Amino acid sequence: MTIFLALVIGAAFGFVLDRIGATNPNWIFKMLNLTDLRLAKTILLAIGVGSFLMFGGQMAGLVDVGHMSVKTAYVGVFVGGLLFGLGWAVSGYCPGTSVAAASSGRKDALFFIVGGLLGAAAYMVSYPAVKATFLMDKIAGGKVTLGTVPGAKYDGITEIQGDILGLVIAVVIIFVAFVLPEVKTGTHTKSSGVPAE
Repeated sequence: MTIFLALVIGAAFGFVLDRIGATNPNWIFKMLNLTDLRLAKTILLAIGVGSFLMFGGQMAGLVDVGHMSVKTAYVGVFVGGLLFGLGWAVSGYCPGTSVAAASSGRKDALFFIVGGLLGAAAYMVSYPAVKATFLMDKIAGGKVTLGTVPGAKYDGITEIQGDILGLVIAVVIIFVAFVLPEVKTGTHTKSSGVPAE
């Protein structure tokens, strides 16, 4: 049943990615060069609403805090984030959008997927050498949250209640999603229906 639910949810997520234009590199490039922010507004709204529901659900007792998973913060995460952003900007794809784009028939996404798999394999082979460097040094103790979440097994960087801080940040993100202009003034964007091959 778990695998079936994963397939259904994954297919639904891929469908939504395709419908909002996240599987079309043209939309990604327009977002990243700040000429058309409709996709950015959608992404921010999804993050804000999801965060609000999660932290609000934790406060109401509807979401079990034990399900919260915090990854270790270390220097390599920031380096990896920069590489990820660079790859996204150059290709117009990230791992999730590339799979959804390939399933919708985009051949250029297949090259991205192969490149991503080769990159992952190269990282696996070089991991022992990477592990021995400063890139694996923990930041602020490793598995920490910005605020202290009651009932969570993670320490907070601040004494602020994490659920309230999460709700505040979620509201700010939702606000930004609504106030961002859709299209940069003075630019003209073509229809998203034009594929980037």
